[in-house]
Amino acid sequence: MKLATLRTPLAIAALLAGSSAFVTAQANTDISTRWANITVETVADGLVRPWGIEFLPDGRMLVTELPGRIRIVGADGSVGEPLTGLPDITVRNQGGLLDVLLAPDFEQNQRIYLSYSEPQSAGSTITSTAVAYATLSDTALTDFTRVFSGEPKVEGGRHYGGRMTFSADNRYLFVGLGDRGHQMMQSQELDSHTGTLIRILPNGSIPSDNPFVNNPNAQPEIWSYGHRNIQGLDIEPSTGKVWAVEHGPQGGDELNQPQPEKNYGWPVITYGEEYGGGELRTSQGIKQEGLEQPIWHWTPSIAVSGMTFYTGEHIPQWQGNILAGALRGQEIARLEVHEGRVIHYEAIPMEYRVREVTQGPDGHIYVLTDERENAKILRLRATTKSQ
Repeated sequence: MKLATLRTPLAIAALLAGSSAFVTAQANTDISTRWANITVETVADGLVRPWGIEFLPDGRMLVTELPGRIRIVGADGSVGEPLTGLPDITVRNQGGLLDVLLAPDFEQNQRIYLSYSEPQSAGSTITSTAVAYATLSDTALTDFTRVFSGEPKVEGGRHYGGRMTFSADNRYLFVGLGDRGHQMMQSQELDSHTGTLIRILPNGSIPSDNPFVNNPNAQPEIWSYGHRNIQGLDIEPSTGKVWAVEHGPQGGDELNQPQPEKNYGWPVITYGEEYGGGELRTSQGIKQEGLEQPIWHWTPSIAVSGMTFYTGEHIPQWQGNILAGALRGQEIARLEVHEGRVIHYEAIPMEYRVREVTQGPDGHIYVLTDERENAKILRLRATTKSQ
C-alpha cells in the first residue's frame, strides 16, 4: 500500500521551517481548499515524462520516466543519472517504463517491482504489459526477474495500464492492465489479460483463491475484468479493499472498488462517447444487468491518473479521502468516501497535468507532473484553516 496522498494550498513557512527535508524546494503556488491552505513547492525538475514514484527508507525517491529510465532523486532535489540494468522496453506512445513499487521486505533484500511495456522480441512493436522485480543499488538494478507478462501481445502503443499496489497484508500484488485501445472487446474475454485487474503472489505465482483459477478458459491471474485503462490503484486503509481509477474515452472516467470475479462493463456500458462525439460503437448504454456501475464517474473526462488514500495528520479532515490526479483536468480530485460511496467531491486546481500523487514519509503530498521536458516533483504542504 502506498503511504498516502493529500493536497490543498497556502504558504505556511512557519510550519515547514522545522521539517524541511528538501532544503532547495521553492514555493510556487498557494491554493485554498475547504479544510486547508496549501503551498505548492518544486522539489525537483528536469525530468522527462515521469510516471511512478516511491520513497526509499532514507527519504530519497525512486522515479521512473516513460522513455525507459529510472532515477534516484535525492532529498535535496538532485536528480541522479539513470540506473543501469533494465531489460528491453518498447518506448512508443503510452508505452515505456511505468510504475515502481518497493517490495514489502525491501529493507531486507533491496527489491523493487517495475511495470513496463515488454516487446515480443528485441526491437518489436508487438508488446504487452509486464512486471518484474530487481535488486536496487545506487547505480544499477541487478537480478532482474520477470514475474508477469500479459497475454496476448499485440501491435500498438496505447492503454498499457501498469499501476501496481500490494494488498493490505502484503501477500498479494495487484496490477491494473489496459485494453490496448484497439483491443477493447477483449476486456470482456477471460482468456485475455486485456482490460483486467490481476492479482499475483510477489514471486509471480497464482493465488489458489483467485476467482478464475479453476476455469480452464480464463487467465488465472484475473481478479476483475471489463476495465478500460486503470491508471491509479491503492488500498483503503480502513477496509483493506483495493480501489482503482481508470480512463474513460471522451467522458466516463471511473472510480471503482474492484471485486473478485466481477465485470465492470467496458466497452459494453460506458458514460463516455467516441472521441469527437457520438455514441461508442460498442456501447449498449450506461447500465446492463450483470455489469457493475462505477462508484463515481467523471463526465466529461478529466483524464484521471494516479491515486492514493490520504492518511497524514496535516489535514485530519482528509484522512481516508482519495486523492486522484488528472492529466487533462490539471487538478487533484479529493473524494470523501464512506461505506463504498462518494459523499463529497472537491477539485483542487493545479497548474500542471498531474501524472501521479503519493504521500511522503513526512505526511505531505507529492505530485509528478506530466511534461515531455522539465517535468517536476511537487510537494504540497498544508495547514488546517481556522473555522
